Amino acid sequence: MAMAGEIKPELTERGAETLFAMWVIMISAFLFLRWELVYLMLPILWVFFVSLFFFRPGIKLEIQREIPHDRMLEGEIAEIKLRIKSSTRIPSLKIEEDLPEGLELVEGSREHVFSLGKDEERVITYKVRVKRGIHEFNGVRVSYRDPMGFFKLDYFIEHYTELIGMPLIEDVPTPYSTKGTKITAGPLPSPRVGEGVEFHAIREYQPGDPLKIINWKATAKTGRIMANEYESERKVDVIFIVDASYKSQRVFDYLIRAAASLMLNALNNGTSFGLLLAEAVPLWVRVDYGKRHFFKCIDFLSTARPDKNNMIAYQVEHLIRSRFPAKAQLLYFSTLQTEESREALRTMASYGYRVVVSPDPYSGVEPKTKEEELAPKLLRLKRKAHLKKMAAHGIIIDWDVKKPLKAAIAEVIRL
Repeated sequence: MAMAGEIKPELTERGAETLFAMWVIMISAFLFLRWELVYLMLPILWVFFVSLFFFRPGIKLEIQREIPHDRMLEGEIAEIKLRIKSSTRIPSLKIEEDLPEGLELVEGSREHVFSLGKDEERVITYKVRVKRGIHEFNGVRVSYRDPMGFFKLDYFIEHYTELIGMPLIEDVPTPYSTKGTKITAGPLPSPRVGEGVEFHAIREYQPGDPLKIINWKATAKTGRIMANEYESERKVDVIFIVDASYKSQRVFDYLIRAAASLMLNALNNGTSFGLLLAEAVPLWVRVDYGKRHFFKCIDFLSTARPDKNNMIAYQVEHLIRSRFPAKAQLLYFSTLQTEESREALRTMASYGYRVVVSPDPYSGVEPKTKEEELAPKLLRLKRKAHLKKMAAHGIIIDWDVKKPLKAAIAEVIRL
């Protein structure tokens, strides 16, 4: 809640001109001994004093802003309530909400004019569409004008509220392998054999095996003690690498949505994961697990913006050597439009397994003329050529953003 101390309206230009005119009349009456001029001034003086005593209130407001949640998915509609309460009577007050640029007004108005009685409360309600990012409400602009035009008030009441627009998240399959996973309990199947729930094969019983894995039917048939063999369940470390190049600006939101969706998939699988936002100043979030870690990474994804980073290959190689866990699975989100982004993929390839989710930056382009149709076609052919060359360095999911990500993953990785 924000509270503004008592504020008195100031004199307007019209009020100052009126006072100056009355002063001139008084001086003229004195100099020319024309006291009847004073009578001309009396109506104006009476109106001025009425305005001074009855229409120049001390404005003291309490303002409270209510939002549904401090985090909302992009595209959702948020109903914002602004409560205004005055401790004095105000004949006419204009309230203007300081709406962040990233929010689209879809219903209602952010400007209202109304009167307030003593201790009366008014509620302003409007709806906005949330976009990805941090949206900061900094305060409310208050304006007052008296009916005679002699006094005015323009004041900004600071009242900070933060709303985070999170990227859209969809249910997607796990696109990475479990080769080289850690030997800790987890829900992802691994090719290593051990105690688990998925049946793998039948083998001879070995000393030290638990009795519960003995297959009595196979033992009776073969005359030897046979045991069931199961696939063990392991966790896997996954690193999400987001290429924040300005070249990706057209589909950057899709890059972020893909990373967020696969991050949720990792969370549901009990997988440990880290995040590298390859910006001009890279952001590295160390590998961890759990909901708190997930929301921490989502907050960083929510505020990510493309910039002119041309050092992603160096950043990736440095972190692979110094910070990435051994045998971690790498998920790379990039349009692969720059040579640096392609060099980063080659670097990842030299260190192990990698999956690339690459939104097609031209798939969302809707040409309006025949001439505009040609340019995207040529650019897409050039892109296809680059992707064909890069296919030797990773599993590339070429994503037409007009289709669901789940379908794009399924086309490349047979589940």
